[in-house]
Amino acid sequence: MTALRRLRYFYRLSALAASLLLCLIPHLLWRAVGARSPWPRRFLGMAARAVGARVRVDGHPFHGDSFIIANHVSWVDILALGGATGAAFVAHDGIAGWPVIGWLAAQNNTLFVARNRRGALGGQIEALRAALAGHQPVALFPEGTTSDGQALLPFKPSLLAVLLPPPRAVMIQPVHIDYGAATDEIAWHSDEPAGSNAKRLLERPGRIEVTLRFLEPFDPALYPDRKQLAAVARERIATSMAMHLPPFAPLSPPV
Repeated sequence: MTALRRLRYFYRLSALAASLLLCLIPHLLWRAVGARSPWPRRFLGMAARAVGARVRVDGHPFHGDSFIIANHVSWVDILALGGATGAAFVAHDGIAGWPVIGWLAAQNNTLFVARNRRGALGGQIEALRAALAGHQPVALFPEGTTSDGQALLPFKPSLLAVLLPPPRAVMIQPVHIDYGAATDEIAWHSDEPAGSNAKRLLERPGRIEVTLRFLEPFDPALYPDRKQLAAVARERIATSMAMHLPPFAPLSPPV
C-alpha cells in the first residue's frame, strides 16, 4: 500500500508539472506582446484534474463583471474555482513569498493582502478597486482561512468596502464549494502543515469530487453596508450547505 501511495503521489505531481510546462511558454508569449493571457485559467483547470479533482458546476456562473464570495475548504478550491471562472483571487500576502507558488499566483493577478496589518486596509481596498476596474472576476474567501467544510466560520467584511460603491457595475455571486461526503477528509485544517496536506491529498486514493454551486447573484447596491453584504452572502452559502449536507454532518452553528 505504501508503494502504491508513493506511485500515486509522483504520478499526480508529474501531471501537475506537465500542466505547468504546457501552459507556461504560451502564457509568457501572451504577456510579452501585452495581451491578456488565457493560460492561467487553463493551467488551473488542468492542475485540478492533475491532482485528482473532478469539477462539476451546479447553477449558472454570472457572465458579467462579478465578485465571487466562496467558502474555503482546501487549496483545491483555488484550482477548481479558478479553472471554472478565470477569477483572480484575494490571498494572504505570506503566499507571495512561497517558492514557485507565489510567482504562479501572481501570474493570475492575485491580489496579496495583509489581513492583520494595521493601517494597511485603505491601500488594500484601493488595490482591490483597481483590480475590479478590469473585467476579470475577483474571488474572495471571507472566512480568512480554511474551515472543515461543514461549519462556516464568520465572514470578515472589511475588504467588501470596495463594493461601496463598486468601481464599475458588478454583481456579487456566492459560491458553495462542496466536496460532499469526502469534505472532512479533503479539508485543510489549520493545524496541518501545507506540505503535509498537499502530500496527503496527492497520495489519496480515488478522485476528489468537487461541486461548485453557483448561487443567485445579487447587486451590492441593495445593501449599502459591508456587514450586510457579508451577512447576505454567508446566509446563501450556509443555506446551500444545509441543503446538501453529507450524512451525519453537523449543521453550521449560528454566528
